Amino acid sequence: MRSPDQTFANNHTALLGYLLLKCLASVMFKAMNVFKPFDLNHLTEIRRDLHAHPELGFEEFRTAAIIEQNLRSIGLEVITGLAGTGIVGTLRNGRGPTIGLRADMDALAMPETGTPPWASTCPGKMHACGHDGHTTMLLGAAARLASNPPRGTVHFIFQPAEEGRGGAKRMMEEGFAEQFPCDMVFGLHNMPGLATDQMAVVVGPQLASSDSWWVTFHGVGTHAAKPHLGRDPVNAAGHFLSALQSIPGRIVDPLQPAVVTACSLNAGDEKALNVIPDFARIGGTARAYTPQVRDQLQDEIGRLAEGTAVMMGIRAEYEFIRRIPPVVNDREAVSIALAAAQAVSQDVVTNFPPSTAGDDFAFFGVQAKVAFVWLGNGPAVDGALHHNTGYDFNDQAIETGVAFWTEAAHRALSV
Repeated sequence: MRSPDQTFANNHTALLGYLLLKCLASVMFKAMNVFKPFDLNHLTEIRRDLHAHPELGFEEFRTAAIIEQNLRSIGLEVITGLAGTGIVGTLRNGRGPTIGLRADMDALAMPETGTPPWASTCPGKMHACGHDGHTTMLLGAAARLASNPPRGTVHFIFQPAEEGRGGAKRMMEEGFAEQFPCDMVFGLHNMPGLATDQMAVVVGPQLASSDSWWVTFHGVGTHAAKPHLGRDPVNAAGHFLSALQSIPGRIVDPLQPAVVTACSLNAGDEKALNVIPDFARIGGTARAYTPQVRDQLQDEIGRLAEGTAVMMGIRAEYEFIRRIPPVVNDREAVSIALAAAQAVSQDVVTNFPPSTAGDDFAFFGVQAKVAFVWLGNGPAVDGALHHNTGYDFNDQAIETGVAFWTEAAHRALSV
């Protein structure tokens, strides 16, 4: 017969054994399941769910929760709340270089006219630029890299508010570069007109700077039948607009691309067509690929506004708002991106023209060497390009995007 002490000792040993076995089983379960890469069907479900539930910049709370859940399920370190809704998942595997892979998450404030089963369920909001696809592909790459980690560190950067609300800039202001220093950062964007297994990788400028400007002409309002008793700001606005294209057409070096576009005009009241108003306000955008031309556009728009005001005997108020610098691909980063693209695609374009659109991925280029590449989204059906109410990311491109980011990470961290 066992003594009470022996019984207690035996039971205690059994309990410890049970707990050890349970812990071992849990570890084995995680090894078999947590690091299993997401399959294409699962990724497609995620992409379509994101498309059906679009969220605007700095409002991507549901999207961020889905990203966090998936990143934690594959065992990554996860930091949330950067720039409000931004998320960074980190994969560490010993000493080595550190790279970043970046995807944007936000949708646009516009209605969707397409009718897929996964169409937007949020009136006035839609994923018209394919960020739902970018987010999904980066999740897929994170899972695949977690199952076969390269030597070094990978930061998976899910950035909010790319569509003009300053998400990347805010991430930098909140300490991204100090918290997640990277040697290189790779970005990817879908491109209609290229096939879904086709990529474009080019050295140099890829996207233009994107800045805003405002010119307000302050005149003297009067009766429209007696214009000589006032100073007409609408007339000044007309002269300014007619001369505006002389800046890129006659002042900027013709070998340097530049765009200056007026997009907003506000003057007077349509219910008072017998009144010359006190002011006319014009707003627009300026685009360039180099800091020098960017500076030149800022100076020349202001010079034209001031000169027009002086000519008309009125006052001009001018504001130039610097928003996004140009995206310029680094040669070393591009060599890695090109090799990765060629490893996953049989059709890689190396002379693709840059776009005058902007992307705040440019702010990551202030910190690190960057490569921003294009992934085909298939034909532009019925002219449905980016920011079109009928646009939809092509799920057939998911595998190519996941494979590219995975291959780029392995190549960048093998040096």
